[in-house]
Amino acid sequence: MEDQTAVFEAVREGMIPAHVYNDREIFELEKERLFNRSWMFVAHESEIPNVGDYVVRHVLDDSFIVSRDNKGEVHVMFNMCLHRGMQVCRAEMGNASNFRCPYHGWSYRNDGRILGLPFHQEAYGGEEGFKKKGQTLLPAPSMDTFNGLIFISLDPEAEPLEEFLGDFKFYLDYYIRQSADGVEVRGPQRWRVKANWKIGAENFVGDMYHTPQTHTSVVEIGLFREPKAERRKDGNTYWATSGGGTTYKLPQGSLEERLAYVGYPAEMIERMKEVWSQDQLDVIGRDGFMISAASIFPNISLVHNWPKVEDADPESADEVLPFISLRQWQPISENETEVLSWFLVDKNAPEEFKALSYKAYLMCFGSSGMFEQDDVENWVSLTNTAAGSMARRLHLNSRMGMKMDGSEVVPALTAEQFAGPGTAYVGYGEYGQRNLLNKWADYLEREPEKAADINIGGVIRGDHGHQGNRGEQVR
Repeated sequence: MEDQTAVFEAVREGMIPAHVYNDREIFELEKERLFNRSWMFVAHESEIPNVGDYVVRHVLDDSFIVSRDNKGEVHVMFNMCLHRGMQVCRAEMGNASNFRCPYHGWSYRNDGRILGLPFHQEAYGGEEGFKKKGQTLLPAPSMDTFNGLIFISLDPEAEPLEEFLGDFKFYLDYYIRQSADGVEVRGPQRWRVKANWKIGAENFVGDMYHTPQTHTSVVEIGLFREPKAERRKDGNTYWATSGGGTTYKLPQGSLEERLAYVGYPAEMIERMKEVWSQDQLDVIGRDGFMISAASIFPNISLVHNWPKVEDADPESADEVLPFISLRQWQPISENETEVLSWFLVDKNAPEEFKALSYKAYLMCFGSSGMFEQDDVENWVSLTNTAAGSMARRLHLNSRMGMKMDGSEVVPALTAEQFAGPGTAYVGYGEYGQRNLLNKWADYLEREPEKAADINIGGVIRGDHGHQGNRGEQVR
């Protein structure tokens, strides 16, 4: 594999080598040094609300069972039988007290512990040949949750999830904590696009510049009311630790008036006021910025928007209604991505609001959404063009918001102008994209550490040539 130092140096200067959006060696580095280390979203707890519920999710080529055991605890386990490596669970979701491998019938409890295997005595001599006690499906090396979001890392030494999220937790609350009970999710919808995974993550982290061009038709047909597409520059883009995003600038008014302006009913506004900090409320009520799209490094994005929806309350402002979506850009190869898209809504929202918000989501995003169709056309074209030899001669200019000498076109907002943490700028600028790719370069440049050997369910050779069972990590 060739030295990519020049690529990383160019990225840090805001000049992106075009071929990184369709390059096999870069993708292999991403698999080894990024996706094997970073925290990855796998599910939301509301997807497995009951004892025995499970979903099956992937981190690239690795399949995991995310389950709620008989005690109500959440587990994430590698979906591979300890015997001959068959996938234990073949369904994408369901409810089960145990999982039975279809190959030879080994079975496991929904917390991963081995339950039984056929002909244990005849085939293994019982416990003397294979001790079932303590054997378990291989757990994810690191697992943690944040406000219902379930993350794993394939790095057993990964930094704590809350440290990884850092100041972005402040912004994440707008999407997943609109009341004390959090959100419930629907989905995911899943589809594949012939595009590199990084393009979607970059688009959502701060690309307000494309809206007036790519999404003009959405405004022209009256789906999206205000601010108009060309007014996106009045909002700001921000970056905080491991994520960033965009905002809209709202009209003058109180906190309540501004939240109502984007379609939230009074009862939801009151619950937001109870759970959000004063700084979180000030971003909207004092500063007039409404959180919109965002991305969390490396491959999670969020959307908050408020289109016009038929059947919405005719007394609301132009009958708009907000929706929230979470999506994951799951790499398949250097030029193909599986998109997983969830609809999120506050658990305590009125049922009519939930129904109309879901309708708004389907209209705008998801596999058939109007915004989605506009975006994917661009991403596929970019990926295709990045595959050729000419792309290796081109550095894409991602220096919007910077002058030739590296100074800022506009100064960062002060704490008096924007109550949120991190750094924020009003107007067009590729601040978020640069921060995202700089973090990407940091991961890819760092040599991988040797992973700890793990021998769960296996038989290892002892010091004197005899064999013994072990069910622990061997370092």
